[in-house]
Amino acid sequence: MTQGDGPIGSGGAVDPEQYSSDDGPSQVTFTLSRDLQKRLDRYLGDRIPWLSRTSLQRLIAEQAVTVNGRHPKASTKLRKGDVITVILPPPPSSDLPAEDIPIEIMHEDADIIVINKHDDIIVHPARGNQSGTIINGLAWHLRHSGGGLSDVGAEHARPGVVHRLDRHTTGVMVCAKNETAHWRIGKQFEQRTTRKRYIALVHGNVEPLADVIDLPIGKHATIRHCNAVRWDDTGKQAVTLYRVLEQYGDFTLLEVELRTGRTHQIRVHLSHLGWPIAGDDMYGGRHIEVRDLLTPEQSRGDRRAVVLGRQALHAALLGFTHPSTDQDVEYRAPLPEDMKNLIQILRDRGPAKQPKVNGRVLDANSL
Repeated sequence: MTQGDGPIGSGGAVDPEQYSSDDGPSQVTFTLSRDLQKRLDRYLGDRIPWLSRTSLQRLIAEQAVTVNGRHPKASTKLRKGDVITVILPPPPSSDLPAEDIPIEIMHEDADIIVINKHDDIIVHPARGNQSGTIINGLAWHLRHSGGGLSDVGAEHARPGVVHRLDRHTTGVMVCAKNETAHWRIGKQFEQRTTRKRYIALVHGNVEPLADVIDLPIGKHATIRHCNAVRWDDTGKQAVTLYRVLEQYGDFTLLEVELRTGRTHQIRVHLSHLGWPIAGDDMYGGRHIEVRDLLTPEQSRGDRRAVVLGRQALHAALLGFTHPSTDQDVEYRAPLPEDMKNLIQILRDRGPAKQPKVNGRVLDANSL
């Protein structure tokens, strides 16, 4: 298969439906018609979007990629006239243990499955843990209903996973059931054309009522598994918009819109500005107990009882273009009980303010 280097979406990328490796590895060749001055691994990431950058770097290291007949490095800069040949491996097995795990399905068709993710469940197997995840639960569901998940990402035990939510973040997620759907929705996330809105309850009285947070994010310098705002060359652009929904004095309810998709982006940005998410003890928040909300006269029973023991972050809305119909679709997930209860306690405690802010699309009451 030979490809040019035209724009993605106009023939420049390899269509997963054209990639068949039933008889073993396939080969694809690209010829650059202009001087891109782009790293090889980044270029291939644009042209073969269903393979992760790590997978592509592994192919380069294993000499499955040539540039002008020579074995390059991942960092090789490409120029006009370069001929890149890639030997694509056969898709790995996506077999994972199917487990009868309750999964709340909001929508399902031949291409996608949309779920309302609950608290305390990870999206896919990782670090040797092959069970107890959403993917295991979906494998069970699809085994009994017919169909399967996209093989994209199967080499990392995450077939069908287009995007992820943190273990303790709830809300809307979409998974792909075939390679074409995966590629098309994945490109929307990459090109930032999806619509993602979250509900977050944070510590503090947030001002101004709406703002754009444009702060680079990278790995935390000393704390493993955490990210932080980084101004050095490790920081990547991260843009978050927030709008105040309700104010309770020592807490604020926010609508948050993502323009980029860095790991822990909302949690890092809000914490950096002094408004950590309630319950998020990884990024400066704290678990909420009855004594944090009510006076002894107002409360009954154990004042140390936990009202919220995880970050109060909920993916409330996800919108994108359907991969087959090209129709605009949008899905909204209701607030989970722990966040709903906490918001109601704060309202009852009073005073609760609901300022008017332009650009909001979410209403906590309707969720």
